[in-house]
Amino acid sequence: MDALRTTPTPRTTPDLPLHRLQVPLPHLLPFAIGSFDTIGPLSRAGFPHRHSFYEIVHVTGGRGAHVLDLVHRPLAPPQLCVITPGQVHYWSDADELTGQVVLFNEDFLLRNPQDLAALRTLATRPALGLGEQAGPIGALLADMEHEYCSRQPGYQGVLRASLHILIVRALRAGRPGERQSPPGRPTEVASAFTRLIAGPGGVRYSVASSAQELGVSPGHLQTLVKQATGRTPGGLIRRQQTLEAKRLLACTDLTIRQVSKEAGFADPAYFCRFFRRETGMTPGEFRARVDGNHHDPRIASIAAAPDCP
Repeated sequence: MDALRTTPTPRTTPDLPLHRLQVPLPHLLPFAIGSFDTIGPLSRAGFPHRHSFYEIVHVTGGRGAHVLDLVHRPLAPPQLCVITPGQVHYWSDADELTGQVVLFNEDFLLRNPQDLAALRTLATRPALGLGEQAGPIGALLADMEHEYCSRQPGYQGVLRASLHILIVRALRAGRPGERQSPPGRPTEVASAFTRLIAGPGGVRYSVASSAQELGVSPGHLQTLVKQATGRTPGGLIRRQQTLEAKRLLACTDLTIRQVSKEAGFADPAYFCRFFRRETGMTPGEFRARVDGNHHDPRIASIAAAPDCP
């Protein structure tokens, strides 16, 4: 049975097609792993769409490219592609894809803010070369697939622990030799903040409303996020608003006024000034340039976000 289903929406509505995780009984876990064939045809969808879940794709073979938040990267197996909820991605001219697809919801993750933050870091790259981690990651994923299919006693715990190890090894592949920062209050708050503004309706959060949602003062939020990320909460909110606007301009037929509203702006004129300040282009210029040209640095710059905590 396919593990993915989609909620189709007309192209002229604010929402892109949304893929949801559908796990068949008797697993009852918000988790699935398998090949592109066993997960289903939507695992290699060639049209822009979003996910309501996390996806880690281990590509071991095939041709084509992966496009993540407008950044187009030709496939060069073995590699990992990490997609977080809300990101827009698709496979371009992909053929004969092989490997494993791992799907899971946030509540399946270990209660460790480092894992969520790490996934957001990894998702800033359309493709992650594995280097010396290729062997260990391949063996780990094969073991995870066996655990998932055999469902031996305790398999849920094995899968959760293995997922944590997979995330750590993926970080090592992206940052060879670099030590990871220890967990702590600044990291926890900053991770919760970045998830909040990247989630549904996140572009409508201000620094003050974000602080209220997280149970801290705006000044304390400013200090903790700056300490953990090197950026201010306001700067991260502006980056998220710009990214959401880029997604909608590139992947829907919404008017500039509609994009402005969906990106969290009440005044379309202010949105146009904001977008030009952040990208160097008006929304209309960006939409005209983005079609078929993901290599313009002004188009790709927002997707190449700095590492999250």
